[in-house]
Amino acid sequence: MLCAISGEAPEVPVVSKKTGTVYEKRLIEKHIEEHGTEPGTEIELEVEDILPLKADHIVRPRPPSLTSIPALLATFQNEWDTLTLETYMLQEQLSQTRMELSTALYQHDAAIRVIARLTKERDDARKSLSQLTVAANSGIAADGGNSMAVDGEELPESLAEQVNETHKSLSKSRKKRVTPKDWVSNKDVASFTQIASSDLHITRATSLTIEAADRQYAAIAGLDGSVGIYAVSANILERTLAIGEPITAALWSGDACIVLGTARGSLKIYKAGLEVASLSSHAGAITGLAVHPSGRILASVSADKTIAFYDLIKATRVSRAHSSASLTTCAFHPDGHLLAAGTTSGDIQIYMTTSGDLATSFALGASVQALAFSENGYWIAATAKGQTTITVFDLRKEGEAATAKVLDVGSAVVALAWDYSGQFLATAGPAGLTVQHFAKGTKTWSQTLSSATPAVAIQWGAHAKQLLSVNADGVLSVVSGTH
Repeated sequence: MLCAISGEAPEVPVVSKKTGTVYEKRLIEKHIEEHGTEPGTEIELEVEDILPLKADHIVRPRPPSLTSIPALLATFQNEWDTLTLETYMLQEQLSQTRMELSTALYQHDAAIRVIARLTKERDDARKSLSQLTVAANSGIAADGGNSMAVDGEELPESLAEQVNETHKSLSKSRKKRVTPKDWVSNKDVASFTQIASSDLHITRATSLTIEAADRQYAAIAGLDGSVGIYAVSANILERTLAIGEPITAALWSGDACIVLGTARGSLKIYKAGLEVASLSSHAGAITGLAVHPSGRILASVSADKTIAFYDLIKATRVSRAHSSASLTTCAFHPDGHLLAAGTTSGDIQIYMTTSGDLATSFALGASVQALAFSENGYWIAATAKGQTTITVFDLRKEGEAATAKVLDVGSAVVALAWDYSGQFLATAGPAGLTVQHFAKGTKTWSQTLSSATPAVAIQWGAHAKQLLSVNADGVLSVVSGTH
């Protein structure tokens, strides 16, 4: 009597009422639970349709191979042979793994040695470049260039104290600062239209900077090596300077002093139309300039991955910092204790002004085109090359939490400018200008202005009641609500 499912003698035999077939009880019950039919047929079957069979207890016979001592010995021998072969294979695998581990450790050690050698060669090359640059500067600095030998990471003690004092003073007053009563309103900005346009005949314009004191004079520079001084109120070009080198960055530093960075790595300082100093601190093109809030310190960044700090009064370089990537732009924090530098690798690197140490960085994802600090001291806005978005980072946070807002203006952005109140963020690009407004009461953003005035650079005028921009052809435009 065998089970119709297993083909073996059932331990608990049962029989189907409908077909009389014998099954093992546990097997047929499981089959009924899953299918509800009798095995091999389409006949419906339930547990109540099976009856137990009474039979004598069946003693399972031993397999024929284990019924004698010789058969048992042969079985034990086979088991031993199998165990021996398995042990041999494990020993072979262990030996192979040891050899692979030894090779990996050797390669790791060799890689560390190569990295150490390359790091040493890099440091030696930087040192040689620094010495070569200092030697080249010795004949052209305004004071003879002797102090240019200073190439430490930290600012001189007198300048470091000034940075700390400026930071303390400005950060304390910022908390009590209120928007001036005569400042432009959101309604005024929304009504901005172009009220003036002047062709300054500066081909391939790259920079627009405006005098900080009364914001009545602007300087426009281009790759043709010329600089135009423009009177905003009179809407006329008062003077043109011939520099002789392609200008990649320009900055008005106060006291009628204009600082220019060139594609050859030169830093030129002009005052009252005359060149008062010419420094060569970079091996590559200068890509960005920034003046410290104190007006005493200037910073320049370059494609050669270096940041140079200068004493504007002595017209000398006083310290240097190194980046891991080529630099594209820079800006001082409103309090002056931090310097932000954009890189071609897509990072915004934040350096300590006094020591030149890297404090933190924010990932933008692509080569940084422009960046600007908000006057509230908490935000920095940045845009990447070819992107239509501006990312606002919160300096008080890190990682993904640092991204406070992403604004999409719908067209490529090449320049940014915050107003003094920190309410308006102006953008410039080939498709035109926009102004993004931040409402402090509701903490919401909105686009207040959109103008089809193409530009490569942009600046706010006096009391933010004007926007000045210049396009690549050297045409300066004034956008305002005043007609």
